[in-house]
Amino acid sequence: MRATLFVLPGALFGAGLAVSGMVDPAKVVGFLDLAGAWDPSLAFVMVGAMASFWFLTRLLRGRTAPFLGGSFPPPPSGSPDRRLLLGSALFGIGWGRAGLCPGPAITNLAHLELPILAFVGAMLAGMFAAQRLFGADR
Repeated sequence: MRATLFVLPGALFGAGLAVSGMVDPAKVVGFLDLAGAWDPSLAFVMVGAMASFWFLTRLLRGRTAPFLGGSFPPPPSGSPDRRLLLGSALFGIGWGRAGLCPGPAITNLAHLELPILAFVGAMLAGMFAAQRLFGADR
């Protein structure tokens, strides 16, 4: 039963990506193409996500532990460092070039298309390399 509670939010997220069309790399590239045929629909998805986050943080304010046990992670310490900025830039470049980020890429695995499989493989290799090289597990 507890495992089901962990799967449901992921399934809801995946369904939201599919319904909004964000699993289509062409739609994402269209959003990032500010000088061409700009597609603002991703902005509406982002605003919806921010509104949901804002509402849920207000609803859950004051909780000392997550519903399913464990503890909340500590807040980030300090200001953004060089590694965070470099990682963010690499993520953004990859997102812009491929039109995919991790959530939609995993959702698109169901299609078993070579570009998606290559993207997810490269993503996993990058995560493995970052963990081995930098001890990055956060």
